[in-house]
Amino acid sequence: MSEAQALVDAHHHVWDLDVRPQPWLDEPAHEPIRRSFSSHALRSAATRPIAGRRLTSTVVVQCIASVPETRDLLALADCDPLIGAVVGWADLTSPAIGDVLDDLRTGHGGRYLRALRHVVQGESDPHWLQRPDVERGLAAVGERGLGYDVLIRSHQLPQAIRLAERLPELPLVLDHAGKPPLARQDLTDWTRLVRALARHPQVRCKVSGLITEAEHETWTIDDIRPVWDVLLSAFGPDRLMFGSDWPVCLLAAGWNRWAATVEELLDGCSGTEIHAVLAGTATAFYHPTPAPAKEGTPCS
Repeated sequence: MSEAQALVDAHHHVWDLDVRPQPWLDEPAHEPIRRSFSSHALRSAATRPIAGRRLTSTVVVQCIASVPETRDLLALADCDPLIGAVVGWADLTSPAIGDVLDDLRTGHGGRYLRALRHVVQGESDPHWLQRPDVERGLAAVGERGLGYDVLIRSHQLPQAIRLAERLPELPLVLDHAGKPPLARQDLTDWTRLVRALARHPQVRCKVSGLITEAEHETWTIDDIRPVWDVLLSAFGPDRLMFGSDWPVCLLAAGWNRWAATVEELLDGCSGTEIHAVLAGTATAFYHPTPAPAKEGTPCS
């Protein structure tokens, strides 16, 4: 398949509850996804093309603060042709963070580690990303040529802005557009802060996770479009990347409905702009490994 036909899902998850619990699934209203999900299930779900493109590669993202989970994701990427890159986890506050990252990168599937992520949205410290130990850990991430996925809620966007200011060499991607408060339908503060973050050229943004911030049962594209318009004008298409947030998206809609929504949002964009959002930006940031490089290494 040519590069012009590629479709990269820059954000999805897998988990096997028989192998590793996911305590966050015990939160209220998570019953629909309180079961195991594999990459094979994503293949079955992602049947709708976007702008004529069918899913060709994905970026699998950590869920919990667990190095063993990251090792499992790397091993999965090493044998699953669909997964081209991994966003893992390691303790940024640890003095041994550099050694841990080096160990992950030289271990099974280590070549697929492209970025790290921490669930900052769950941290009560309003300056968590500015803690000296965290900044030291993030510097170690950048020194190894890795990026960092920023998972925050909208009120934490000032932390992301300060991070971009203080570590300008660290490639950043804002997960789920900083979780705009779509259900509250008040985007004023989010808009101002996202525009400020977008002024930093090392920051990219995922067009993902938006429908779960809206009213799950009643959202329409008209609820999502104001966020899309802000992102498109603030970042431009060459710094935006499509992500499904599958299977978390199932709380509000399936992969195919979100794909159809993204295709409609892209209406009016040029072919070059569509390629950037659907494949180019994610490929430039995560450098997913092509499937042919995995021949002969089937998953068990």
